[in-house]
Amino acid sequence: MRRTRFLTGALLGLGVLLSAAGPVAAAAGDDEPKAPTEAGTSFRTAAAFEQGQKATASASTGDYLYWSFPADSGQRPTVRASVDLPEAQARHGAQTWRIDVYDGLRRRQSCQYGTQARTVAADAARVDLACTLRTVRAWSEPWADDPLPGTYYVRLTVTSLDDADLGLPVSASAEATSKEIGGAAAVDGSLSTPLTATTASDDHDWSSGWWTSRWLWTGAGAVLAALAGIGGYALTRGAGRPARV
Repeated sequence: MRRTRFLTGALLGLGVLLSAAGPVAAAAGDDEPKAPTEAGTSFRTAAAFEQGQKATASASTGDYLYWSFPADSGQRPTVRASVDLPEAQARHGAQTWRIDVYDGLRRRQSCQYGTQARTVAADAARVDLACTLRTVRAWSEPWADDPLPGTYYVRLTVTSLDDADLGLPVSASAEATSKEIGGAAAVDGSLSTPLTATTASDDHDWSSGWWTSRWLWTGAGAVLAALAGIGGYALTRGAGRPARV
């Protein structure tokens, strides 16, 4: 009887814990930042989103659309943007759209590959753009424009069109994903703070700091060198001794 009561109490307690965990998990999920549904019109008003999220915005043809996202050392970000164009009947000619990516110091970063600008015909319904940056480095010379950890800005706009098409409504989206390159592109040194235009209190905590996979290779090399030195010493010491009579 006591054993039955004990099992019944344990099951009831487990049920209470599971029922309480549901609202807590839901509350924790609500704290996660959501992708923005509008874009900024300048660097200062850029709408922030996280890698893996898809930011969207409704705008007018001719507007400058700005978003921002964080990137850490060892990552090779790829930025993709798309624009759903107005109905073909409302347009008067071809359009050229372009995305540019800037670092936290507002230096334009070159694209390794991807279609950074594209011209579409007057009857096209959509334009897709992409830009894959160079691998973000942990440290660089002051005069270099290497991509460094921090905030990156995406600017999307139309660069060529018929004047009669200015102001037509469009729907745009932007997203960023990264391939982890790691120690293959790591260099010695690190930034004191990520490159970002925000204050120190607004810095992200995603920066990996000083650790990279190069430390593993460095440690393994040191161990092998030490073992080789000990082995060589033992061999030469044994070979140099005269034979005892």
